[in-house]
Amino acid sequence: MRIIVPMAGRGSRLRPHTLTVPKPLIPIAGKPIVHRLVEDIAGVINQEIDEIAFIIHESFGKQVEKDLVEIAEKLGAKGTIYYQNEALGTAHAIMCAKESMQGPIVVAYADTLFRADFSLDTTADSVIWVKQVDDPSAFGVVQLNDKNEIVDFVEKPKEFVSDLAIIGIYYFKSGETLRAELQYLLDNNVVKGGEFQLTDALENMKQKGMKFVPGKVDEWMDCGNKNVTVDTNNRMLHFIHNDAEETMIAETVRIENSEIIPPCYIGENVVLINSIVGPNVSLGNGTHLTNTKIKNSLVQTHAHIKNAKLDNAMIGNHASFDGDFTSISIGDYSVLE
Repeated sequence: MRIIVPMAGRGSRLRPHTLTVPKPLIPIAGKPIVHRLVEDIAGVINQEIDEIAFIIHESFGKQVEKDLVEIAEKLGAKGTIYYQNEALGTAHAIMCAKESMQGPIVVAYADTLFRADFSLDTTADSVIWVKQVDDPSAFGVVQLNDKNEIVDFVEKPKEFVSDLAIIGIYYFKSGETLRAELQYLLDNNVVKGGEFQLTDALENMKQKGMKFVPGKVDEWMDCGNKNVTVDTNNRMLHFIHNDAEETMIAETVRIENSEIIPPCYIGENVVLINSIVGPNVSLGNGTHLTNTKIKNSLVQTHAHIKNAKLDNAMIGNHASFDGDFTSISIGDYSVLE
């Protein structure tokens, strides 16, 4: 089994945090979004992962490439880096990794997290991960027949046809078949809105009689902008805390006259002085808090925060904050005093 992760976009809606770090490497509960994503996929497919192919922009740099390869290796897989330097659509992005499209594959876009408990139907030609939503008009949805097979894909329906939204994760029994369909789009310049779309390949495959079935997830968490990313961090902390999946507070945390209200993730060498942390807070490695109350917030590594009262805040790496603002969003190396 191979996993292909298109992630060449910078994530402009999450600026300033994505000015220095690609969105999929933003930590959620102490672990990069893309790391949690591939771990969750591995749990659902319940098969050995041979390779994880990451499709990035070449400008992301060698350190990002090294970090991604390490994520793959932690799952016992080979990490491969491909480049998409032009935003030419979802089908074009996947085809940048065409050399890795062999055998069964999962394609997963690295801007979402999920929680699921279903068995992958490997007899189907394709499984499309979906989530039941209240307002399907904002999403692409799938329509099912009485055999629980997908018979139609509808983009942002104005009238109700289904409430099962496509979350951006797909299984294909044959990577070679998908590659051939995507190549057809490129060769024949089949574009919509100036881009090559995966959904056009899916429609062609369905018309040829291939079997598509849904994989229904229980939770779908977005990381599109600051507010929803903080909310996703909160929800993930609760999942980890309730399931006792991971160590939440490092042994090297130094606590002086401070209180931690769970669930929280507290990284290595964090210092807490006269502070109250939690609930729903992630503090990255090396962060220092002094005279601070913080809840429902996400702080990356080596930040220094003092004399603050924070709620729904997101603070970047090596940032420094000393002030009265509450719901803030400041990027890496920023200083606000």
